[in-house]
Formats: sequence, C-alpha cells, structure tokens
Amino acid sequence: MERKYKKDDMLEKMGEFFDSRSDGYETHQLTSIDAAQEFYPFTAECLPKASGARILDLGCGTGLELDYYFAIVPTAHITGIDLASGMLDMLRMKFPEKAMMLILGSYFDVAFEENAFDAAVSVESLHHFTKEEKIPLYRKLRKALKPGGFFILTDYFAASLEEERFCRKELLRMKREQGIHDTEFYHYDTPLTVVHETEALLTAGFSSVEVLNQWGPTSVLKAIR
Repeated sequence: MERKYKKDDMLEKMGEFFDSRSDGYETHQLTSIDAAQEFYPFTAECLPKASGARILDLGCGTGLELDYYFAIVPTAHITGIDLASGMLDMLRMKFPEKAMMLILGSYFDVAFEENAFDAAVSVESLHHFTKEEKIPLYRKLRKALKPGGFFILTDYFAASLEEERFCRKELLRMKREQGIHDTEFYHYDTPLTVVHETEALLTAGFSSVEVLNQWGPTSVLKAIR
C-alpha cells in the first residue's frame, strides 16, 4: 500500500501538495490504496439517505465519496472544505448541477454553522494531524451537527502506538532538517491509532464512537453527536 513517502522527499505545504497532484489524484486514490474501491462506496452508504440531507465534507478533495453519495441522494446539499483550489475546481466540474457550497481553506480555520448538518464526513484527510490538533476541530464539528447528527470518518490509522510515534517523529525530523520553522501544515502521513482517534472524538464531546468497518489500516468510524 502506497502511503508514506521517501525519507529524502522535500516536505510540501498541504494545499500545494494536493494542488500539484490534482490531475492524477483520483486514479492514485483508487489504484494505490488497498480497498479504496470498497471504502468509498461504503462511506457513502453510511451517510443519511433523506432527500435534501445537509452534509459537511472535511477535506472533500475531488469528491470521490460524493460520486457514490449523489447516486443515492441526488438532492443532497454538500458543504465541502479543502485547501487545494485545483481539487475544488475538479469537483465543481464533476457536479455542476448539484447543491454544493465549496470553501477554499483549512477546516481548522473555517467557521462552521451550528446545528446545521445532518452528518459530516471526512475521507483520507485527517491522518495528517495530532490528537491535540483534532480535539478543537472535533468540538467545532460536533456543534455543527444537528441533534442526532453524526460524523463518518474513513481514514488511515496507525496499527500501533509505536507506528503513531514513529510517523510523528519522522515529520518533526524532516521539518528540522529542511529548516521548516513555521506553523503551517505540511504533507506527511502521521496517523493516530483508532484508540487515540476515538479518545479525541469523545474528549470533544461526541456521545459514542464505533468502528463500522475495516480494511487493513483503513477504518470507518461513526461518531454520534
């Protein structure tokens, strides 16, 4: 499974990394990640099926899960947030007639409307951040959900605490060796364990978290407001 990058790769800022790879992104995701052709449609099936459902998509990219979700709920209203303008442009071109509000920016910084969404979703995006960085985001996300709403997280998780720590140390080492001292996000996989991800969601106030499915290091979590 192609997940990490060579140790001597130069780190790139998150938005720039994905913008430069927009053209081949969907092919890469679907052919280089084990079970991607299973977990994208599975994720879509986990989302609300009511007509006009309002969904918040964190790190929406080109909307691979939306390919399947719009087939189930054509009238869904999507608010998608992503750092890569090229990805958002591709998503607009794919679904020009759909009800989508696409926001260029970091979901850490963008304000979410409160009590507004039936569900939220994130696929293959949040494995770049620490538990401490995620907890405030998850608090904000919980407030954005309607009562009874939920968050579907499909992502890459570390198999062990040792792997989680190793990935984080590697990122810090590369930043140090490359003279990177700013606080911006750079692309490098630093997945949490499922246990630590669950702890972050519960600490943020979600009432329960369950694992819905798993394919190797990819798991689907459901966190209920």
